[in-house]
Amino acid sequence: MKKILYILLLVVFAQSSYAQWPGKTGKSNQILLPNGWKLSPAGRSVQLGDLPLNMQLSSSGKFLAITNNGQSTQSLQLVDPKTEQILDERVLSKSWYGLAFSKDEQHLYVSGGNDNWILDFKIKGNKLGNSDTITLGPVWPKGKISPAGIVVNRANNRLYTVTKEDSILYIIHPAEKKILQKIQLPAIAYSCALSADETKLYVSLWGGKSIAVVNLAEERIAQVVPVGDHPNELLLNRKGTILFVANASDNTVSVINTLSGKVIETIATTLYATQLTGSTTNGLALSVNEKTLYIANADNNCLAVFDVSKPGISQSQGFIPVGWYPTSVKVLGNKILVTNGKGNTSLANPQGPQPISKVDDSGYHMGSTANRRLQYIAGLFKGSLSFIDAPKTEQLKNYTKEVYANTPFSDKKTILADGEAGNPIPRKLGEQSPIKHVFYIIKENRTYDQVLSDIPKGNGDSSLCLFGRKITPNQHALAENYVLLDNFYVDAEVSADGHNWSMAAYATDVVEKTWPTSYGARGGSTSFEGGRPVTYPKGGFIWDYCQRAGVSYRSYGEFGSYAKANIKSLQGHMCPNSPGFDMDITDQVRADTWQHDFDSLLNAGSVPQFSTLRISNDHTSGQKKGKVSPQAAVADNDLAVGRIIEHLSHSPIWKESVVFILEDDAQNGPDHVDAHRSPAYVVGPYVKRNTAIHTMYSTSGFLRTMELILGLPPMSQYDAAAMPLYECFTSQPDLTPYTVIQPLINLDTRNVANNESSRRSELFNFAKEDSAPDLDLNEVVWKSVKGENSIMPAPKRSAFVILEKKKKDDDDY
Repeated sequence: MKKILYILLLVVFAQSSYAQWPGKTGKSNQILLPNGWKLSPAGRSVQLGDLPLNMQLSSSGKFLAITNNGQSTQSLQLVDPKTEQILDERVLSKSWYGLAFSKDEQHLYVSGGNDNWILDFKIKGNKLGNSDTITLGPVWPKGKISPAGIVVNRANNRLYTVTKEDSILYIIHPAEKKILQKIQLPAIAYSCALSADETKLYVSLWGGKSIAVVNLAEERIAQVVPVGDHPNELLLNRKGTILFVANASDNTVSVINTLSGKVIETIATTLYATQLTGSTTNGLALSVNEKTLYIANADNNCLAVFDVSKPGISQSQGFIPVGWYPTSVKVLGNKILVTNGKGNTSLANPQGPQPISKVDDSGYHMGSTANRRLQYIAGLFKGSLSFIDAPKTEQLKNYTKEVYANTPFSDKKTILADGEAGNPIPRKLGEQSPIKHVFYIIKENRTYDQVLSDIPKGNGDSSLCLFGRKITPNQHALAENYVLLDNFYVDAEVSADGHNWSMAAYATDVVEKTWPTSYGARGGSTSFEGGRPVTYPKGGFIWDYCQRAGVSYRSYGEFGSYAKANIKSLQGHMCPNSPGFDMDITDQVRADTWQHDFDSLLNAGSVPQFSTLRISNDHTSGQKKGKVSPQAAVADNDLAVGRIIEHLSHSPIWKESVVFILEDDAQNGPDHVDAHRSPAYVVGPYVKRNTAIHTMYSTSGFLRTMELILGLPPMSQYDAAAMPLYECFTSQPDLTPYTVIQPLINLDTRNVANNESSRRSELFNFAKEDSAPDLDLNEVVWKSVKGENSIMPAPKRSAFVILEKKKKDDDDY
């Protein structure tokens, strides 16, 4: 039976020559991520905790400290960088980025995040001793401070920390635990660096596109130096004459002459000459002789290497492949150290939390407790620490080739996208499409297996199906009558970054590095859906691109509610009667509102070219008593989608329309392939009929397809690199309208059970998307369908990898 099932799976996968599945590829050490990018990390790896954001070497290089700042367990780790062993680890209730050793290596200062204090750990016998607390103010939410970057002077009688919530420089006497001075900064801050003579402090203004130079003697800001967008990490050379500034959203490093206070050079860190965001430059280190600069490109999964021996005329030397989302880089002797925020692999742990041997199949040397972490998607950021021997010229050339081989983006793809002649999807700007109206429906949070795994044509595990054909008859009809996409992955982890990825094909470093704090119930500013300009991508969102290109557009509840828009480009472009996320409003209301507004626009001859619709009740309210049941909420969502398609398909503009439907994120539900895999649909006269397509697609690929239809340029390196959905389209339109399928269950079915799941659900916050804990919510949803005593399988990443399975099953096969 095992052999037969495997053969059937091979037949299914062989149906598409383009089919790739996340996991190890045929090349040694190369791993395909769910977003279509690849990893082949150089060097040796030690597994760390959840989302390491910063590491610091002690003055002699004896110790390396790492702060893990993810959604699940946050921790501090002490490492021997010479033996590459973890010496000690402490779990922290709250932490974020800030980290500094005292010169004498007896103290380690650590940001306590939204507890609004600095932890002072004593180091004794290669271990972390007891810690004292330096309080900056009351804990969140009463106090909004959150210390970020930390630096101490040589005498250890001054500690400087900058903050990301109240944007203040705190000057502290650490031994006395006393705040000596507070200096207001122009914007939220990330890091700080102390001048060689200790008279100046340089502060990166994360939200200000500039560096503040603080005169410490006069305790004032003496100068503000403009740099790139989202400046984060700072690095001074030993003399203190050159300051390097990493600019995440510009993909650059600003080089400042500290004597003149001017930028003397801007280093572009990208693999190709491009202005598109997507490299996310965020870490810096100099070689011992200070002739080589190593730059961490978080979203390109590599280090850029530059010869900086002649300031002002730096020369690119190549690239080094590292892990997923490198956040920090340091140099010790001939060794390069890199923290990879999301680790070295996206492979799944099929059994959920369990002990792992000292060295696992992916080559990890395991830490003390990191291998036992719960398999929640937001907690799957098991970071890693790479140790890489500084490469010689020939090795660097080979590394550079690997980085380019791992990267689907190229400058040519911004001009000419993948596609085929005669397809309704154009390949470049200026080409016309027969499709004139794009409707983009954004739903809330389901995996493929939860909804569509009962369709035989797809790669599904029906044992994980919660909302199959009876609950979602319309979505099943759309998948079967048009195209079934069983290899689609959201680019996001949760809704905080999900709505950014869904509308910009990118989430900034501010979003990626701060949402885990709020999702871990540790406080911090949120408003990730356009509420804070600091979270915006440099070029804005897709509506900004429409506005600049003269493409008409309208939003129904996405990035706003009713007539209130969260961003400037949507002002005057919101349907005034469309609600935003609100689980007390049915999706039938949203469908009614869209239908009425659409008819009015149709009669006026002013249906926009691009419409975004939020149809969001598949989020569910769990088993909270009195709320509609999860099945009813998802069925409500399904009916709304079906009604919209039916109404549009009977309109005069159907012949030149297309509808794209996806989830902003997968909400951590169970899926046997990957926690990012999600249901997605494409519907319209030019969409193929009755076709299963196994090509690997992503959120960014959907956006790229929409851009090509609308005549918009790509917004980031991610949508430029992504595969457009041309394989889903045909040049021969089928104008047959869609007929909605009425619900097979009562949409007003309410939660009435009095059990553990209903009690847990009472504690969930459903006022805002993903404010309820994803894992807990999915467990109670699972139990509502499968029974209160049933156990939900752990969410997985890349569980089914053909090459790995073939290797294990060769004998059976």
